[in-house]
Amino acid sequence: MDFVAKDLIQDIPKKSAFEVENNMINIISSSRYKVNRVVIRDCAKKILEKNNIDDHEIVNLVFMGKNKMKTISAKYKKEDVALPVLTFIYKNKSPHESVFGEVLLCYPQIVLLAAERNKRVDDMILQMVEHGISNLLK
Repeated sequence: MDFVAKDLIQDIPKKSAFEVENNMINIISSSRYKVNRVVIRDCAKKILEKNNIDDHEIVNLVFMGKNKMKTISAKYKKEDVALPVLTFIYKNKSPHESVFGEVLLCYPQIVLLAAERNKRVDDMILQMVEHGISNLLK
């Protein structure tokens, strides 16, 4: 299976970006983006548990910049714009693969969206995480 974020994971230094504290949610982010991993992981975990998603299923939450999101959006959505959130679900996985899906989050776009809506960036991140996970569950 080819994951959208596979190249991103390779590009980011493992120490600062790739944490796996439980078997359910991976947060992948560059150190330049100010994200509260504990709060984001708790929020995502609660949403998944509420929807009875098996705790062996893995969800990748990937924070990225505008250029990377624009490239992925152009490739997969045929839209030449950096979207704040994109979701990829992996329905046709083999039994030994446990990645449920990926939620790609464009940090700069989320910051702009927070400013437009007069919200805190942390609150907007949580709202986009919830939106992305709800798209996985559709």
